[in-house]
Amino acid sequence: MKFLLNISKLIDKLNSMMGVVVTWLALLVVLISAGNAIVRKLFNESSNAWLEIQWYLFGAIFLLGAAYTFLKNEHVRVDILSQRFSKKTQTYIDIVGTVFFLIPICFLIVWLSIPFFWDSFVSGELSSNSGGLIRWPVKLLIPVGFFLLELQAFSHLIKCVAYLKGLVPDPLQRETAEEAIEAEIQSIKS
Repeated sequence: MKFLLNISKLIDKLNSMMGVVVTWLALLVVLISAGNAIVRKLFNESSNAWLEIQWYLFGAIFLLGAAYTFLKNEHVRVDILSQRFSKKTQTYIDIVGTVFFLIPICFLIVWLSIPFFWDSFVSGELSSNSGGLIRWPVKLLIPVGFFLLELQAFSHLIKCVAYLKGLVPDPLQRETAEEAIEAEIQSIKS
């Protein structure tokens, strides 16, 4: 189990780094959006490429940030029934959901999106908009994002099993904002 927990830590570290990347991408989107709006209003100039890069970056934030969101246990849950159960039962429900729903769906999306990306890459697909960008980078985000989410699902599964064995704290417990900031600072230092 110790080996699996070490793998879980590596996956968590990878997705924590992706969380930092996504944070910087969010800043970049704001700067590009503001710059594009200012240029459009002041000089009556615009480019489809600037609009598309915003869309690409929004897609990157969503797809690459999903695993980080899952890592931080900040994803949307429908806990109407499971909140009434014990922590142990909630963990079993999470294991079942991860094994039978999350992991297979992530695998399927990765599997189906690779040819979608590859066809775009091989053909050199361009946006149909005048001055638009190449399409394959944004299509590559789909398998990469879902692969990272699938890795995080495996990490979560390992932590759930370890919790049931009494080896780690409750993986379903959410951090307070202060604890999250402290953990981020510590992960950057290490």
